[in-house]
Amino acid sequence: MKRRQKRVLQMAFVFMVALIFLPNVGLWSLYREKHLMKSHEAGEQGFSLGLSEGHIYTWTDGLRRRDWHDNESIRRDELRVGKGEHGKPYPLAEDECDDSVYKENGFNIYVSNNLALDRSLPDIRHPNCKTKLYLENLPNTSIIIPFHNEGWSSLLRTIHSISYRTPDHLIAEIILVDDYSDRGSWFGRRWVLLPSQQDVMRWC
Repeated sequence: MKRRQKRVLQMAFVFMVALIFLPNVGLWSLYREKHLMKSHEAGEQGFSLGLSEGHIYTWTDGLRRRDWHDNESIRRDELRVGKGEHGKPYPLAEDECDDSVYKENGFNIYVSNNLALDRSLPDIRHPNCKTKLYLENLPNTSIIIPFHNEGWSSLLRTIHSISYRTPDHLIAEIILVDDYSDRGSWFGRRWVLLPSQQDVMRWC
């Protein structure tokens, strides 16, 4: 019995240590958030305050972090109205119901073709994610999207969603890799979208 009690106490101790010190989870993460500091310029002392769009913050670890949210775009999306906006259903009239539109892609391509390429989406993240800060200097990345006989509108919507919701300098390129599609003359190639020239798409 004593051995079992000792094991329970050990587990309780480990749990309490984890609760207090685990980064981004325990009480230590709350302590760090309260000691968030804003830097006016390099070398100047900062002062604590709430988050604000576009500002740079220096934590107690000395690393500069930034609020990357584009709040203006978020506000514009919240005001959008129309079918399919905010991830809501797209109501179909009786004469628009046709089961054949599901056969090629496994989803209703008619609805996809009628949705806006820049449609608004609901923010389904945990509330704590909306105030999360990331490093000021982040490396860029290449985004690779493989597809096979994909619906043209859904593919364009994916590209637009990436470019619209990501700062240009964080995207090196968006590469679309066709995996042996046999539909349409534009398939069968590798497409590369360059964010610095968003209206230019080249293929090879």
